[in-house]
Amino acid sequence: DFYETFDEDAKIVAKVCDVVLTSRPVGNDVRVPLAGVPYHSVDGYLAKLVEAGYRVAVAEQMTEPGNGLVERAVLRVVTKGTVVEPNLLDEKRNNYLMAVSIDGRGETAGLAYCDITTSEFAATQITTNSRSELERRIGEEISRLQPSELIPIDWQPAESDLHGLLDVLKPVVSAVEPWQVELETATQSLQRHFQVATLDGFGLYGRPQGVRAAAGVLAYLRDMQPAALAQLTNLHSYAIGEFMTLDESTRRNLELTETIRSGDVKGSLLDVVDRTLTPMGGRLLRRWLSQPLLDVNAIQKRLDAVQALFDDTALRLELRDALQGLGDVER
Repeated sequence: DFYETFDEDAKIVAKVCDVVLTSRPVGNDVRVPLAGVPYHSVDGYLAKLVEAGYRVAVAEQMTEPGNGLVERAVLRVVTKGTVVEPNLLDEKRNNYLMAVSIDGRGETAGLAYCDITTSEFAATQITTNSRSELERRIGEEISRLQPSELIPIDWQPAESDLHGLLDVLKPVVSAVEPWQVELETATQSLQRHFQVATLDGFGLYGRPQGVRAAAGVLAYLRDMQPAALAQLTNLHSYAIGEFMTLDESTRRNLELTETIRSGDVKGSLLDVVDRTLTPMGGRLLRRWLSQPLLDVNAIQKRLDAVQALFDDTALRLELRDALQGLGDVER
């Protein structure tokens, strides 16, 4: 009937989840701290622990209680960037796991991110003339994506110019084993996952840091949420030069997706223009506002679509009626 935690874990659960900390005798007049939560309401407690930045391993009973020890096995590990439970997620916001790889000279970086609930998986590579410029460009992408979890590869967040930004956004910082993101191993890992002989078709030719970052995401998921790997069926490469770059200060001052005063969506530009009827539309609109187009033809194409629906009220109302109540197809 209960999930139970012991020792230091019990103290953490009691504090974060506001449940009673008790104890259990283990012999020789020794008691160990114990905190439990009901089986039927575990997701609410998981949400609190994950939001507080903890990783939670969930172990289930594999044999019926009786004589001897009950066999248990860890069936899932829940982390901030790998949550799949709908009630733990904001339906109109993507939940990104992100990896950033930086080369030894500090001039090239690879970025990869995924949302395992929508199958979105993308990677890019940035090349600059200096470490400070490189970290500025990385910071702009981190600000845009606001990942829940960040995997740094070959760099230390606390020793970089990005530590201030990360203190504001507060992603959980995680890690993978160095051998998992060595270029040859990383390349083979991606090839095996997508069952291809070369990564050229994904736009990663000549982008070794992009390959390492993408492999870092896969390696982390393989350890934490292996069932989610089947969700990642494609890898999209992109160039950050296709979009307007906005740093965190600019985004905050423009109040694109949250207000300066309270940090809430209410009162932001997103709040004003969001009339979407589906979770997919809500997430898409947030991405569009966070990544303004620079290509005139692409902008015009988007405006033409808006104009067509503005001019045809009957079609617009019919479309909105059809979308009303549509489930979250992506998730």
